[in-house]
Amino acid sequence: MQDIQLPLLKFVADKEEHSIRSAIDHLARIFNLSEEEKKKILPSRTYRVFDNRVGWAQSQLKAAGLIQSPKRGYLRITERGATVLKQEPPRIDNEFLLQFDGFAKFIGRTKVAKKGTSADTESNVIDRPPQETIEESYQRIKEKLIEELLDKVTKSPPDFFEKLVVELLVKMGYGGSVEDAGEAVGKSGDGGIDGVIKEDRLGLGVIYVQAKRYKDATVGSKPVRDFLGALDIKGATKGVFITTSTFSNSATENESRTGKKIVFIDGRKLAELMFEYDIGVTSESIYKIKKIDSDYFEDWDG
Repeated sequence: MQDIQLPLLKFVADKEEHSIRSAIDHLARIFNLSEEEKKKILPSRTYRVFDNRVGWAQSQLKAAGLIQSPKRGYLRITERGATVLKQEPPRIDNEFLLQFDGFAKFIGRTKVAKKGTSADTESNVIDRPPQETIEESYQRIKEKLIEELLDKVTKSPPDFFEKLVVELLVKMGYGGSVEDAGEAVGKSGDGGIDGVIKEDRLGLGVIYVQAKRYKDATVGSKPVRDFLGALDIKGATKGVFITTSTFSNSATENESRTGKKIVFIDGRKLAELMFEYDIGVTSESIYKIKKIDSDYFEDWDG
C-alpha cells in the first residue's frame, strides 16, 4: 500500500493539475495490474480496491502538505512536495511522512524527529485505507456468524426448520404473509418440507419448494430427480430446493437437462440469505461511514 505514495508524488512532479482518474490509470500501469485486479471491488461493492488505495495515498500526501487539490477531483504538487522529490527518497512511507506535523496529526501520532529514537515506534500506523480495514473486519465477523447460523439450523428440529424456510421466503418477497405462506407449504415430512408457496403476494403463480435438513450428507441426484418428477406431475416449471448441506454435481446437472428452473440453495447460501434478510440474527452495532459532500461546498464563495 505504501509503495503507492512515491509514484503518485512523482506523477504530479511537473506542477500541473492532474485528475485523480488519470493518476489511478497511471499507477495501475506502473504496478502492471491486470484488468481483474483493477476491477476488484470492496465487499460492500461501493469502491474499487485499487482506486480506494490510491485515494488513501492521496489523503496521506495531502495531510503531509506534499500535494494539494486545486479543484474537485484534481491533484497538484506543492513546493514542499517538490522539495521532497529533489531529495530523491528511495521510498515514501508512513515513517517518512511522520516528519510532517500535518500527517502526524492526521493519523493521531506524535511527530518522528529522527529515525532510531524511541519515537520511531510511533510510525507503526495503519497501512491500508481505514474503510478497507473496516470492511475486512466486518467480513470476518460475518463469516463467523454464518458458520454459527448454519450450525444452529442444522441442529434445529424439523418444525423449526419449516418455520425458518417460510419466514425466509416471505422476507424475500414470496408467499404474502407468514400465515398464508405457512398454509401453502403444508406439513413437514421426513426431516424437511415439501409444498408450494405463492410466487407473489397476489398468488398469480406458485413455486414448489423442497427442503432437506441434513447435517453431513450431500444431496445427490435421486432427491432432485424425485423433485423434478413431482414438478412434472403438477405441470410446474419452477422450484426451490433448499438443504442445510451441499448438492453433488450430478444433482444440479439434472435440472439443466429438463428445461425447468430450479434454484438450489445449499447450507452456505441459506445462512447467507438468513444474514441478509435478518432471520435468526439481530443488529448489535451500526456504524455509518460518512464522507465530505463536495457538492455542498462547490458554490460557496467564502
